[in-house]
Amino acid sequence: MSDVTSEIANLRPLAQAEEQKAWYWYDWANSAYTTTIGTVFFGPYFINLAENAVGGEDGRFEVGSFSLPPDSLFFWLITVSTILSALVLPPLGAYADRVANKKRLLATLAWAGSFFAALIFFATGDNWLLAAVGIVFGNLFFGAAGVVNDSILPLISDESDRDRVSSRGWAFGYLGGGLLLVLNLGVYLGHEAIGLDEGLAARLCMLSAAAWWAGFTLIPFFRLSDHPPVDVEQVEGSAIRRSFGQLAATLRDMRNYPMALTFLLAYLFFNDGIQTVIASASVFGAEELGHSQTVLIATILMVQFVAFGGALFFGRLAGRLGAKRTILIGLGIWMVIVTVALWLPAGNVPLFLTLGAAIGIVLGGTQALARSYFSLLIPRGKEAEYFSFYHAMDRGTSWFGTATFGIVLAVTDSYRPAIFALIAFFLIGGLLLTRVDTERGIREAGNDLPAVI
Repeated sequence: MSDVTSEIANLRPLAQAEEQKAWYWYDWANSAYTTTIGTVFFGPYFINLAENAVGGEDGRFEVGSFSLPPDSLFFWLITVSTILSALVLPPLGAYADRVANKKRLLATLAWAGSFFAALIFFATGDNWLLAAVGIVFGNLFFGAAGVVNDSILPLISDESDRDRVSSRGWAFGYLGGGLLLVLNLGVYLGHEAIGLDEGLAARLCMLSAAAWWAGFTLIPFFRLSDHPPVDVEQVEGSAIRRSFGQLAATLRDMRNYPMALTFLLAYLFFNDGIQTVIASASVFGAEELGHSQTVLIATILMVQFVAFGGALFFGRLAGRLGAKRTILIGLGIWMVIVTVALWLPAGNVPLFLTLGAAIGIVLGGTQALARSYFSLLIPRGKEAEYFSFYHAMDRGTSWFGTATFGIVLAVTDSYRPAIFALIAFFLIGGLLLTRVDTERGIREAGNDLPAVI
């Protein structure tokens, strides 16, 4: 009997490996939305729609006592979707923890997001409202699916394997997003040669990202396994009422996991710094350094593919040094990056590309390891709830960095001190991270200690 049990137990790593391969495909799927729609095409296309609606770039949207220029409407949309995500994700996480068929929930949310993303294709002329609905709900469902996807990570990997699996997922995502972006930029830049006008080319590129997201989500949907929920709160009532009851119990219980809370606070700061650098890099390159659109596009593509290798490298480094030390190394590199940006000479393409390569190396690595490290500090059975707070922290406070950037820019009238000011976010985040006792946090959460911490 013991031989049979041992033989069955030995099959678990093989089953986990198969699920991990399936799980990687969701990062491949959803990265197309981030790169093609979020990073490159939607912003300029939406601003054009908004300008058409008010008769040009000098027109205004009158909203109550506010008079808004058309290009500012885009940033208000992102703010709305961010606030919605921060409100919706925690109860969704509580619901997801009570669901055995997480792969179906993941796919349903992803397909809903891709549907709204596809609506952008039909927004033409001055129909900015349809595009607004598409991006707001596309972002909302993107974040919701991300919560479920991240909550699956602890279910398909052991503590010692978590950094490697998370890093491979991020790397796979950068590769997928980069490949589709190459194809889409080829279509967009060569639209005249293939008989398309510029607007139609942009819409087709965004539609392809929605289809890519929906299509490749089929792989985890069919190949992931169900995982029965554990340690759920016994709450009576409907699924929604039980989810809110679970959420309330978790909020009361969070004080028992101070290391997880300290990490969330550290993540608030350093992730805000990362997101603000990424959001402002193109504007910095164009406005402060005077680089052409061609150079900026080439840099974006390079960052995607360098980030693929960077995520894998950081995953291996974490296997030797532990995730916490590796994240701290990454934050040190981020501080060097924003310091170099302060002195980067205008018009120097090789140095700008070198800085972009440095960003690519640490971008995927720090984000992937933050995900796997946090998963060690949270209790079993409540992965989705805690990852919902993780994503809500990401989205609900993401304006801190951009506000700092904007204030410094307004005071100094220069992008250089504005981007250098972000060093404070990496410094504070790193200092808070040093206060996380990894071994204590893992034990408090009831998880096993990995071989290297």
